[in-house]
Amino acid sequence: MKRFLALVCSIAVMATLLVGCGNGGDQGSTSEGGETSGITAENVKVGVIHIGDPATGSGYSYTHDQGIVAMQKNLGLKDTQIIRKNNIDDADATAIENAMRECIEEGCNIIFATSWGYMDTCAALAEEYPNVFFSHATGYQSNGKNFNHYFGRIYQARYLAGIAAGMKTETNKIGYVSAMGSENGECTSGVNAFAMGVASVNPDAVVEVKVTNNWYDPEGEGQAAQALLDSGCDVIAQHCDTNNPMIAARDEGVWGVGYNSDMTAEVGDAVLTSVVWNWGAYYTQAVKNVLDGTWVIGSKVEDYFGSMSDDLFRCTALSAQAAEGTQEAMDIAAAAIKDGSFDVFTGTYTDADGNVIGCDGVMECNDGKTMEVDGVNYAAITSYYKNVVVK
Repeated sequence: MKRFLALVCSIAVMATLLVGCGNGGDQGSTSEGGETSGITAENVKVGVIHIGDPATGSGYSYTHDQGIVAMQKNLGLKDTQIIRKNNIDDADATAIENAMRECIEEGCNIIFATSWGYMDTCAALAEEYPNVFFSHATGYQSNGKNFNHYFGRIYQARYLAGIAAGMKTETNKIGYVSAMGSENGECTSGVNAFAMGVASVNPDAVVEVKVTNNWYDPEGEGQAAQALLDSGCDVIAQHCDTNNPMIAARDEGVWGVGYNSDMTAEVGDAVLTSVVWNWGAYYTQAVKNVLDGTWVIGSKVEDYFGSMSDDLFRCTALSAQAAEGTQEAMDIAAAAIKDGSFDVFTGTYTDADGNVIGCDGVMECNDGKTMEVDGVNYAAITSYYKNVVVK
């Protein structure tokens, strides 16, 4: 069976202890080999490329930007040291390149590119600008010198959210709006983990998936959710950028499971819980790595694939609408994930076609490479879990 990438293709966890090397004054950071990055807290400038507008107050770009705000506060950077480029379509190569070049022209020596479609441009410009750090979210490319990728095991929190949905549904039909289909492991592993969480508490429930084929499509996301509601789904989950699926669920008098940010702020307690990122944990660590000399241009820039134990993501507090016993069930699963006694994709499971899939083999990424994550072999399968139906 063909295997693939996306979410679980990121591989190394960033160093947990920072080794301070020459972090005084204008000398910059120095590696063991004597190289200097020339970047200090006084002259660091961070560029951020967003697919949407953080000013919306919720969703994907907002959550990433909150992580940048946290990093700025944690490290004491000035507003002038942060350059934002918003509403950069990740399918528009020219717009992406222009935005990154503008950041470089404005003095940025670190650029965080937050959407999948920015990956190839990061790879190309990292070669052209070897003295600029490029850090890309959700992808799989890196060069070990000045370009890395970062993401996390968000499927762990999705499994927990599946428990909340599975215990709440009354129709045993749960909808899921996904940005991409089975060709993208970030989305497919998320759907599967959510469906496994549902099945762990409600084996009779089915997860119906609508794919928008777009990472950011406010109108399409709402339409996909409405189609799922029309088919009888009474809980709507999502892997997409806006809160429109949650609004559609609320307007139909049913429930939702949000993503990226806590969507109760806009939608109320119709949102049972939201799977949310704490990107500040990564952004703070990444910039500190540059300033403290753990990362040095041309020497050592590590990829990052964080977990629930890293405080990179979580499920928000349950709504009063959640079913009785939900918190206890989620707590038991969360504790097992954190202590390592349970992993969502370890062992075997049955896919939607009845095939028994082994999840202990080395995964094959969609760039043709085989990789391990922290010594554990995670398998990402192109098939959907047995209780998933793609509409």
